Amino acid sequence: MVRLKVLAFAFLAVLLMSCAHRAQAAQISVGINLGPSPVCPYGYFDYAPYDCAPYGYYGPDWFAGGIFIGAGPWFHGPHGFYGHVDNRYDPHNGYHGPIPQRGDRPFYHFQGNEARDGQGHTGQAPHEASHERALPGYRGGASRGGGHR
Repeated sequence: MVRLKVLAFAFLAVLLMSCAHRAQAAQISVGINLGPSPVCPYGYFDYAPYDCAPYGYYGPDWFAGGIFIGAGPWFHGPHGFYGHVDNRYDPHNGYHGPIPQRGDRPFYHFQGNEARDGQGHTGQAPHEASHERALPGYRGGASRGGGHR
């Protein structure tokens, strides 16, 4: 009889341990699907709601092969990156001028006055903005009427 009690106790202990192990193995995850990055001719701001940035806000260092490297949750630049922006075109700094719509075609020209890291922070870029004028391959913009619509 004692043997039966020991065996029953051992069986119950193993059963409880396996249930406890399953409970510990359960995982809870929360994910937020932001979807694809905004399609904007000159990039988009690095803060929600990630509206398109106007022409001249981002400098050429924010583009690789003519493609915007991203900002905010879609940032794809190198670790420690700070690129120049012209914050006079930021609505947070009082800009009220035209802002392109998603899907608009680009026109290139730039004069930066601030460096940002793609996550909403300002800092020091490893070069001066005065040497940045246009994206690689840009050959002028006179045929586009100076870039104004």
